[in-house]
Amino acid sequence: MRPLPRRGLRVLALAALAAAAGCADVEGLNSEGDLGTVHAPQTLWKDIRPEPPGPDQKPGTATVVPGLPKVPGLSMRGVNALDVIRADLTAATAGDGGTGRLVDPRAVQRLALCTQAVDGGPDCPVRPGVLHDLTGNGREELITALDLDGRLSELRVYTVRDDGSIARILSRRAVLEGVEVAAEHLAVREPTSNPAYVSVSDYVWDDKAGLMNLVQLTLDSCPHANDASGPCGPVGAA
Repeated sequence: MRPLPRRGLRVLALAALAAAAGCADVEGLNSEGDLGTVHAPQTLWKDIRPEPPGPDQKPGTATVVPGLPKVPGLSMRGVNALDVIRADLTAATAGDGGTGRLVDPRAVQRLALCTQAVDGGPDCPVRPGVLHDLTGNGREELITALDLDGRLSELRVYTVRDDGSIARILSRRAVLEGVEVAAEHLAVREPTSNPAYVSVSDYVWDDKAGLMNLVQLTLDSCPHANDASGPCGPVGAA
């Protein structure tokens, strides 16, 4: 094959340059302008590290709920959700010392609104318990939540251990835009600072740790993003 003449090489070079620029018109090549310079991320306060949490400062730690009777038949179906969350939050408040690390300081005050009725009465802020097998062992876990105000809630998940004791395997203080269960997954949907999106925390049973562990955190679009009155407001919204 004969080599291209110099003029042919210049034409090919201009064509390649036009393709790299992404556009051309009859007047010639158009510049995309300065696309900026890529910089490495800057680490702030890199010499400062938080201390590791103490054993009583881990809200995600599996904990046997004190003061509850052993569960006959290892089934949550005969267990009162209000009794469980009342015992758990009362004990957590005592161990927490009012710091809010384990439970919101308002929790016990809110529980006082519940009567001795099975469902806690019309003013009880404890949500109806939902039963779902999250551990994959054929036993249903109890999922419930205490609403602290019109926005923030304390989400709790409990399981029955082999000895009949009830243990908390997930605790989460959150704005519950939505809670979903599918197979052995529990997903918590929360608003973000951008009202167009919600964050989705996906929890899965960790048999070795004996609790529900966060395995994935993603963003999803808010279906009410264009509705000013919709629930997907910014995290700090009242």
